[in-house]
Amino acid sequence: MKALPRTADLLDLVRAPAALTVPGDCVVGAAAAGFPFGAAATAGLAGSSALLYWSGMALNDYADRDLDRQQRPERPLPSGRVTERQALALAVSLSAAGLGLAAACGGTRALAVAAPLAAAVWSYDLWGKSTPLAGPLMAACRTLDVLLGAGSGRMRAALPAALTVGAHTLVVMRLSSGEVGGGTRVVPAGALAGTGAVLALGFLIRSGADDDRASVRWRAAPAALYAATAVPPQLAALRAPDGPKLRAATGAAIHSLIPLQALLAAASSRRGRTAALLSGAVITLLPLARWLGRKASVT
Repeated sequence: MKALPRTADLLDLVRAPAALTVPGDCVVGAAAAGFPFGAAATAGLAGSSALLYWSGMALNDYADRDLDRQQRPERPLPSGRVTERQALALAVSLSAAGLGLAAACGGTRALAVAAPLAAAVWSYDLWGKSTPLAGPLMAACRTLDVLLGAGSGRMRAALPAALTVGAHTLVVMRLSSGEVGGGTRVVPAGALAGTGAVLALGFLIRSGADDDRASVRWRAAPAALYAATAVPPQLAALRAPDGPKLRAATGAAIHSLIPLQALLAAASSRRGRTAALLSGAVITLLPLARWLGRKASVT
């Protein structure tokens, strides 16, 4: 009988550090909708989305187990540190826990978003990733993640921010297509254009604040950090679009989601002080994500 896997191997399987990019999604959606569930329940919904994210990571490696034996033999499944059955059981358990937590924190209004989110995660991992729908499906996952903070009754208010996060996800997916075997300069060039478009969208969102110019000012710092995190590795990949450069650009794009969330939290808040507090709180996750990302892969 196979022994239970070590905690470290399970954390590696689910790419635990990458989940730090998840809580800001719910915060953005909640801010845009006026925090319909309250602060404590919103924190619980952020936990729910993290569980669903980890479920997707475990399911991803289960679905890719044959390919990883050739391309990434160091991963938990091909290396034998975690069995296929254990990975699948973990994915099921994390999905169930995520849906249960969403229902406990937000009732049917939250579950009405969490259930399609879980379905999108499973659809992407089990069949969508090898089809032309891979990018749109992953973008849908992140879009729904933002809408989870708003709930089914307030989604319209959060939709502009949610679609902006979805657009950023398409940039990440574009870069990740070459992180193993490399690609052409078209890949990082398209990512750079997409990053610029996402940045513009972040400034086009109207907060409904009494002084919208003040709202725009609160966006400046996280916008600059977003560009500083995402753009230099993309430029490096543009000069040499090999696997390591594109992999580094992919990891940076994943981390840049945190300052983007801070930008969108500021954009969605109706009061300047709230914008500053939310933006600052989200930004604090970036150095931790970077530090952990140096110890474990986020891709």
